[in-house]
Amino acid sequence: WILTIAGAILIVLALKEWVVNPYRIPSSSMEPTLNCAKGPANPGCLGDSSDRVLACRICLDFGSPSRGDIVVFNTPTEAALKCGEGGTFVKRVVGLPGETVHESNKGFILIKKPGTPEFVKLKEPYLPAQSRLADSQHFGQTWTVPPGSYFMMGDNRAQSCDSRTWG
Repeated sequence: WILTIAGAILIVLALKEWVVNPYRIPSSSMEPTLNCAKGPANPGCLGDSSDRVLACRICLDFGSPSRGDIVVFNTPTEAALKCGEGGTFVKRVVGLPGETVHESNKGFILIKKPGTPEFVKLKEPYLPAQSRLADSQHFGQTWTVPPGSYFMMGDNRAQSCDSRTWG
């Protein structure tokens, strides 16, 4: 029995280290898509318990993230400095390498792909209208996504420290 239990523990630890890792949603930045647990530390959370996501550690070996994917990543240094947050972020991929991202004065995200003359409005069915308008701090701003980088945003724009702040 001891060998069987030890073998099972080793398999679980190996899967967690190299294949898939569970994460608890740490903040309200992705609500209502993913909920965090409300409480004194998270007053903006809607849920009674935190949602959990399984992050695929090997998926990037088979292809790059696509627009609309929800990804888990380590907090960039600039985000820790500008937002005072650290640890792990859970955000949605909005802009791909080389693209230009613009937030309109009504909170819509517009994307201009490299080599194209005009911006195209991003379809965001996951974003309630009140979320779009709740944060006007970045209205009218434009960002260019560097090669090899991605533009990340939370679904709860007013509560999200994202690429609009830290690049």
